Amino acid sequence: MTGFVTIENGLGPEGRIAVVRFDRGDGINALSPEALRQLTDAARSFEDDGDTSVVVLTGGAKSFSAGFDLKDPEGRSRKTMDLGALRRHLKLGPRLTRAWQDMEQITIGAIEGFCVGGGVALAVALDFRVMARDAHMRVPEIGLGMNMSWQSVPRMLHLMGPARTKQAVILADQRISAAEAYEWRLVEEVAEPGKAFDAAMALAAKIAAQPPLSVAMTKLTVNRLAHALDDLASHMDVDQFALASMTEDHKEGVEAFLGRRKPRFKGR
Repeated sequence: MTGFVTIENGLGPEGRIAVVRFDRGDGINALSPEALRQLTDAARSFEDDGDTSVVVLTGGAKSFSAGFDLKDPEGRSRKTMDLGALRRHLKLGPRLTRAWQDMEQITIGAIEGFCVGGGVALAVALDFRVMARDAHMRVPEIGLGMNMSWQSVPRMLHLMGPARTKQAVILADQRISAAEAYEWRLVEEVAEPGKAFDAAMALAAKIAAQPPLSVAMTKLTVNRLAHALDDLASHMDVDQFALASMTEDHKEGVEAFLGRRKPRFKGR
């Protein structure tokens, strides 16, 4: 099976930085179900790693991720699944973002090119985000007749507040530039084009030089306080997505996307 994810350990001060690189080599970096599994396994591989304080997650040179792979055969098989099978399959995304959020290590995303849909969901599950000046984000789910799930809405709300979260999610065709993402507090740093990874590694080195146990405990405290109500607020994510995926609007949204035409939604 093709490996989309590579891990490099022992970098930076005292070898306390690791790099996880997600690159399908196609310039798009879509999140197929298998890619979701590999990225989840990568996050979980650090569970008992006491030697790593910081993990930098990066995509390809042209894209962080184009989001869920609508052309992947396994992903497309969702439309023939019964509700039970669909709900189980839809847990792949939330499982991924939860695995990255719950890591004891500090996580930093290095974003080049575009970061779309599920790519944004993964990015906001990290502790910090560094974005190239010529990169952009977009949350197209509503334009595809879906809802933004993977517990992303609470995470975005913590970062940006309610109005900006609504703007980012509801205006599905809107590109969010690096400058806007920084102004909206969606990213913490903007780097020169092609230098997002270098800037992320510089930030990682500063963090890795701090006492590892104090850093880990501080992250845990902040996350527990910030995300205490997230499960309550988004416990219906999977079911909402499953329900939306059964609508005519979802079918129209996906067909319009694949056919490169403007969708015509009817509210049913």
